[in-house]
Amino acid sequence: MKLIIPMAGMGKRMRPHTLSIPKPLIPVAGKPIVQRLVEDISRVCMQHIEEIAFIIHPSFGKDVEKMLLDIASQLGAIGKICYQEEPKGTAHAILCASTSLSGNVIVAFADTLFVADFNLDTSKDSIIWVQKVADPSAFGVVKLDSDGMITDFVEKPKDFISDLAIIGIYYFKDGRNLRSELQYLIDNNVIRGTEYQLTDALENMKNKGKKFYTGQVNEWLDCGNKNATVNTNQRVLANYGSEISEKATITNSQIIEPCCIADGAKIENSVVGPFVSVGKGSTITNSVVSNTIIQTNSILENTNITNSMIGNSVTMKKSADELSVGDYNEL
Repeated sequence: MKLIIPMAGMGKRMRPHTLSIPKPLIPVAGKPIVQRLVEDISRVCMQHIEEIAFIIHPSFGKDVEKMLLDIASQLGAIGKICYQEEPKGTAHAILCASTSLSGNVIVAFADTLFVADFNLDTSKDSIIWVQKVADPSAFGVVKLDSDGMITDFVEKPKDFISDLAIIGIYYFKDGRNLRSELQYLIDNNVIRGTEYQLTDALENMKNKGKKFYTGQVNEWLDCGNKNATVNTNQRVLANYGSEISEKATITNSQIIEPCCIADGAKIENSVVGPFVSVGKGSTITNSVVSNTIIQTNSILENTNITNSMIGNSVTMKKSADELSVGDYNEL
C-alpha cells in the first residue's frame, strides 16, 4: 500500500500557529496531525504501508522535510517529498506525486482526522470515506444507489442530494487509473475556476466503469481552524485516553483525565484537564487549564484558561480568557 498526503497549503486559517510550522505538524494529543493521520490509516487499511509521499510547498524547508521522513520511517515506510509550487487544486496536488500513483493507493488530505472501526476492503476499485453532516451544502457529497455504490459526486449542492460528505480520504485499487485521469485534466485544461479538481477525475473514472463505494467513519475531526483543532484534541483524547509521561513532574496538582502530558513538562499547584495536551518542556504553575493545547517550552503562571491554543515558547502570566497565542509571545 502507498499513501499520498497532499499538504502544500499555507494554513492561513490557523494563523498565528502556522507562521512557524505547516498546519499538519501542529500537535493534537501529543502528536502532529499528519502523524496521527497516517497511523489511523495504517490501522484500518490492514496492509503494510510501504511508501508515504508528502506533497508540500518548497518553502516548508529541510527541517520540516526531515520531520515528515521520520514519521514515515516510524511506520516502516519509505518517505518521499514531492513539491507543489502553486495552489492549482486537488487534482494538480495529487499528480505532483505521480511516481507513487501505482498499485494500491490511499490519498489523504492532511487537514482532517477520523475515528473509524471498519477494515478497508482492498478488493474494490475505489472507496471514498464519508461522514453524515447536518448541512451538506458546504461540502462535496456522494449519492448512492440501492447497492451502496456511488452514482454521483456533487460539489456543495444547493438542493439536497445527499448528507454523505466526502472527508478527504480515498482508496484506489490501482493508482495508475487515477494518474491517467489526473493527467487528462491537466493536458486538456479541465478546470473549475482556476483549479483542477479531483472530483472531475473521479467522475471520469466512474464513467469508464470503475465502481466506487463508501467507507463511513464514526467521527470526522476537522483541524481547519483553532476552535476545530481544540475540539479535535478533545475528541482524540476522549477516544484514545490519557498519555501522561513518567518523565513529567507533577507537584501538588490535580490532573483531570483524559490529558496528554509530554516528557519534561512541569505542573505545580495547578488543576489541569480535562482534555489538555501539554508539550515537552512546558511549565504550568498556579493555574487552571482545561480543553487546551499547549505546545513545547511554554510557561503559564497564574492563568485560568479554557478552549485555548498556546504555541511554542510562549510566556503567559495572569491571564484569564479563551486564547489563541502563537509562538514566542509574552503576555
